[in-house]
Amino acid sequence: MVLKGYPRISETFISNEIRLLEKMGFDIHIYSMRAPRENFSHASVKEIRAKVTYLPESMIWGLPALLWHNLRLVLRHPRRYWKCVKLMLPRFRLAPKKHTWVKHLLQGGYIMQKSVIDDGVDLGHLHGHFAHTPTTVTMYAACLADVPFSFTAHAKDIYTQDPRRIADKLDLARFVVTCTRYNAAHLREIAPADKPVHCVYHGINLDLFSPEGRAPEAAPPYRILTVARFVEKKGIDTILEALALLRRSGLDFRFTLVGQGKKSFDRKVRAWIDELGLADVTDMPGTITHDQVIDLLHEADCFTLGCRQAADGDRDGIPNVVAEAMATGVPVAATDISGVPELVAHERTGLLCPPDNPAALADIIRRALTDQELRRAVIPAAREKVRAVFDNKRLIRDLGEIYIAHGVPCPGRDAEQA
Repeated sequence: MVLKGYPRISETFISNEIRLLEKMGFDIHIYSMRAPRENFSHASVKEIRAKVTYLPESMIWGLPALLWHNLRLVLRHPRRYWKCVKLMLPRFRLAPKKHTWVKHLLQGGYIMQKSVIDDGVDLGHLHGHFAHTPTTVTMYAACLADVPFSFTAHAKDIYTQDPRRIADKLDLARFVVTCTRYNAAHLREIAPADKPVHCVYHGINLDLFSPEGRAPEAAPPYRILTVARFVEKKGIDTILEALALLRRSGLDFRFTLVGQGKKSFDRKVRAWIDELGLADVTDMPGTITHDQVIDLLHEADCFTLGCRQAADGDRDGIPNVVAEAMATGVPVAATDISGVPELVAHERTGLLCPPDNPAALADIIRRALTDQELRRAVIPAAREKVRAVFDNKRLIRDLGEIYIAHGVPCPGRDAEQA
């Protein structure tokens, strides 16, 4: 399995997937394109048995190792390597950063020579998580190893790259997985007619989420929670403007904004908070562990997100934290973008409004907090919806069966059946 980075604090769904696939009997080896950038990880990562190979990520410091192992591979499999170069050339012409596409080919060669040939890793199938750079490396490594590959497409990786740069991956992959019906419909439009495109939600571990007997009613000062990376598509400015409207109307609340982004965006968010007069009611703990997020959900009266389509086409799928809030008994007030309405049905399992509309978002946040009859109806319906369609243990079994149906080896299952 080829990942952009491992472990990553924002990708709990991937570590949970790996952990559960291992329990099904899959033997997984992780290739990470870069080292972890956080100094802590989620508890679930400790349960993963998979060995990790970190690929050289720098074209400066990593170049000697990349060139050495690729030169050895060229001498060992010249025809196969030339086939891979021919696959890379048209992609190179489309690439905005030429050196990265050469690096991805070299990383694919590194997997084949250093890991497979030298270290004896048995590649029966390669799978990339995210349809952009991890799947590019996956595609090259699969070509060089002469094994099939597949990939999982999520959100940004689908919508921010030139469709021509994903078309060859769709064409060559044995199958494709994505995490929303919205994404699946988009991919089927650009994939070959006979290409299997499977929709499997990420899901959450329902054992971790429960209202713990808390009454559905809420009282001021209301506790509002947002958990999001500080990027354009999350619509944090819309959230803050909505909260400013609510405060001016006299609503008594406290707001917790969990997450961070690039330093420039962090400064922008803090400036918005100051300009809108929200500094004294806003807590910003930064990036925290998943267990700490769960603790905050138990304290929250409403969870809100203002997701939008960014200028570069980026948009969310179904943020897992939306499902986590619903499973914890916290009403969700969010925007009706992308796959969110597949889980949050307006006035049935949550409240929705159009993106980029602070007044509309303020209205549904107020309703989620103060309309007690609505809360009593939405909270149990939301929990039931998540239990019905977002149970990661069931969904990972479904995903595992898809892998098996497409010929991906599952040694543990095979041994059990034998």
